[in-house]
Amino acid sequence: MNYSPSNPDFFNRDRFVLSNGHTCLFQYVFLHLSGYKHMTMEQLKTYHSDRPDSYCPGHPEIEHPGIEVTTGPLGQGIANAVGLSIASKNLAALYNRPGYDVVDNSIFCIVGDACLQEGVGLEAISLAGHLGLGNLIVLYDNNQVTCDGSADVANTEDVAAKFRACQWAVLDVANGSEDVEAIVGAIDRAKQITDRPVLINVHTVIGYGALNQGEASAHGAALGEENVRQLKLKNGLDPDLRFHVPQEVYEFFSDCVPRGQHSERLWEEKVAKYTEQYPELAAEFARRVAGKLPADWKKHIPTEFPSGPTPTRKSSGLVFAPLAKAIDSIIAGTADLTPSVHVSWPGARDFQKPQLQTKCGLGGDYSGRYIHYGIREHAMAAIANGLAAYNRGTFVPVTSTFLMFYLYAAPAVRMGALQELQTIHVATHDSIGTGEDGPTHQPIALPAFYRALPNSLFLRPADSEETAGAWEAAMDFKHGPSLISLSRQALPQLGVTARDKVALGAYVVKPEAEPQLQLLATGSDLQLALKAAEELAGRGIRTRVVSFPCTQLFERQSAEYKQSVLLRGKIPSVVVESYAVNGWERYATAGYSMRTFGKSLPGQAAYEYFGFSPHRVADRVEKYFRSATPEKLWYFEDLN
Repeated sequence: MNYSPSNPDFFNRDRFVLSNGHTCLFQYVFLHLSGYKHMTMEQLKTYHSDRPDSYCPGHPEIEHPGIEVTTGPLGQGIANAVGLSIASKNLAALYNRPGYDVVDNSIFCIVGDACLQEGVGLEAISLAGHLGLGNLIVLYDNNQVTCDGSADVANTEDVAAKFRACQWAVLDVANGSEDVEAIVGAIDRAKQITDRPVLINVHTVIGYGALNQGEASAHGAALGEENVRQLKLKNGLDPDLRFHVPQEVYEFFSDCVPRGQHSERLWEEKVAKYTEQYPELAAEFARRVAGKLPADWKKHIPTEFPSGPTPTRKSSGLVFAPLAKAIDSIIAGTADLTPSVHVSWPGARDFQKPQLQTKCGLGGDYSGRYIHYGIREHAMAAIANGLAAYNRGTFVPVTSTFLMFYLYAAPAVRMGALQELQTIHVATHDSIGTGEDGPTHQPIALPAFYRALPNSLFLRPADSEETAGAWEAAMDFKHGPSLISLSRQALPQLGVTARDKVALGAYVVKPEAEPQLQLLATGSDLQLALKAAEELAGRGIRTRVVSFPCTQLFERQSAEYKQSVLLRGKIPSVVVESYAVNGWERYATAGYSMRTFGKSLPGQAAYEYFGFSPHRVADRVEKYFRSATPEKLWYFEDLN
């Protein structure tokens, strides 16, 4: 591998992903042997310890030098590796010139039997083969043992045949427990295969040399003192030495640091000559390496929108198209929903294998920035994490599907949040207003999950103006995923919203000098709250309305600002939202929300069926208001 232990962030390094992250102790040991300064012998002793400053957590974590992505949930790592591979291919196609391959790295990934049983793994494997990612090499630790016993208790498929069917090249190593030369030879051969990804099928024996080799007990439990003792003796080591590395082993690895520094110098010299030859392209490349957006990117967001009712998914498209054209770090794609979600743009080029000839006429090459993920929502989000992790800021991955199907993608979105990776997920068809597709497609509980997710933003704009603000907030948020929740149905332009106030998380859109009651609402429900407030005003109840597009952004505001918006302890406050009410107890004294799944009805009829009309909301809220004693405001009441 091409890497530099003295500079773990060397841009053109090969990337290594340990998808079966539970075997991370081996990775930590090799980081130590290779000369990564932070991974001292004392640090190795902290594995599974109570030391919070350990560089050796129970699964690899991205914030530690030498770790490309956080892995642990099986299958995520191989999907991340596909994202890293796409990133490298795209940069090479955009910036390499004859004699100047400024990006020419390889992506390595190790998987076990379990990773290849996960759905997200197969989704990613299938897409990688389709795209012909010839810079991706996956080594399969084929020991045929899982926690429950031998792998054939649950899986008897021909893994190599499956990979070949997915258009991978497959190389076999018959005795991976002993024949190191065969493994190295297979890697050398794999590097010569450039038209497709490669699986190296390494047949191994789990716990090789231990008394329980080949058994499930060697998978997840410590070998035990006596077992380790006999294993050391069998390999000619002093059984009484602990945390000891023979000097000849250190000497074997001693050239890793100087070799990496030499590789880095050669790359820097190449980039310097490239800069002389192609100064404008090199300046653009340098900005991408630095992870910076074009300085004036915000000027491309429209300042005016159509005045009539518009679905916020279409408003989002009006914002996104000029951004995507202007910001070269954006790389977008959908799970087979291009016509519905509006994340393509005029002139967008597909990221595709250049030789591909499709029946529908669509094609592209590796310089493209639009990815057809197919119906692979989970892998889409995990691949986006890999793109974002390639080098922070070099890519801003944008994915899109219906909000309901971000439940399929949720484990990967969570992993992006855990790693503080900037990704943007455009979630359309976000309510019971989706209509006739019915409860299978109408999200009810999912927003509560995404609002509770640390290091993330769940943004639900109410009209075109707030949609512009949501995109600004998502582009500005560098430390985790943003999910923009958008309507299928047309929404009115409210005239009281403000894009710059979306960054506050919540703000007053209908003020009252001396309010008696307050309504909070988000997205498509804000128009309903405003109409209900007018009805309540006609009944003599002075009602203030707050737009609440993002709870996470609101939590970042000062205590004084939050109190000025919420008026906690002063007046009754009711959230109106066609989702489950969970989480709103922090901000309101009552909720008018959903308690059940949705219904297969036209959008407006679904709202009427569940009581989401201005008149019915006003009736129920008025009843609550008339009965709301000061004592009653201390607990939360569900009104619908």
